[in-house]
Amino acid sequence: MAGKDALLSAYLINGEDELKRETVLKRLRARIAKLGDIDFNCDSFDGETASGVDIVSACNTMPFASDVRLVVVSAADALKKADADAVTAYLASPSPTTVLCLVARKLAKNTRLYKAVAAVGPRAVIDCAPVKKYELARNVRAMAVTHGITMDDAAAQRLVDLVGENTVRIDAELKKLAVAHGEDGRPLGPADVDAMVARTAEAKPWEFTDAFAARDIATCVRLLPKMESTSSYALIGMCTTRIRELICAHALAARGESGAKPLAAHLKVPEWRVKNHGSWARRWKASELRRALSSARDCEQAMKTGADPDAAFLEWMLATLRR
Repeated sequence: MAGKDALLSAYLINGEDELKRETVLKRLRARIAKLGDIDFNCDSFDGETASGVDIVSACNTMPFASDVRLVVVSAADALKKADADAVTAYLASPSPTTVLCLVARKLAKNTRLYKAVAAVGPRAVIDCAPVKKYELARNVRAMAVTHGITMDDAAAQRLVDLVGENTVRIDAELKKLAVAHGEDGRPLGPADVDAMVARTAEAKPWEFTDAFAARDIATCVRLLPKMESTSSYALIGMCTTRIRELICAHALAARGESGAKPLAAHLKVPEWRVKNHGSWARRWKASELRRALSSARDCEQAMKTGADPDAAFLEWMLATLRR
């Protein structure tokens, strides 16, 4: 396995983007398939149930009618400590005729197994971290092109809203859209997505509380029915926390300490966590925030003493957000 582009003895495909992981693994299998019969020279293990001894034994097996064998361990971050240690020990002197491929959602960099794979070579660890959500719509448009269709920004964002951030699901929906509209030759819009894609993703609670802090009633009303697994009790608690944070931002700004740094220090949170609090706080008067806090107490009490929780929360939210 010599040479700049030669196969390494081990790889770690690591990250939460499932489509990236699948794509990288397919490419690796294709490279090895060119060297011989991959069907006779591939073993697959599930890290949740696999034995480290069995994995190492497969790695030390000689290939048949091929120059190299492939051993794939999915969910490698779920290996038990003893089994991970066995694989780590193997990587100190790996077989020159085997490629060991570990696939993981989130194997920490400080683990012995991660460090052992990284030591194999600078290209051994392949990062499959997902893109930030605000960048995902742009990626969806690029993915659409690979299926022979184009879509505008609004359509791409709509697909993300309906399906969520799982890139495998997004790719599957793009394939459906391509079958239906591949001959149209026009950019797809949100209506085309709505006509073919069913909602499978729930809105994140933090998306709701961000919209609440921004006094964005339309977004709050749109997101509220999309959080079936988040109760009104949980939401009012999260909104109350956000109100307290905005009160703190108001007070600091009045003392001349505006910005994320003093607020983060006061709340003991990372700066990125409060980067928008200053602009949100400016959309409220201090008296409105105090009134929102006291009315939240009254609303929660009503929710716990006979009032319909969902209706009471909705009424409180609308009354609080109105200017």
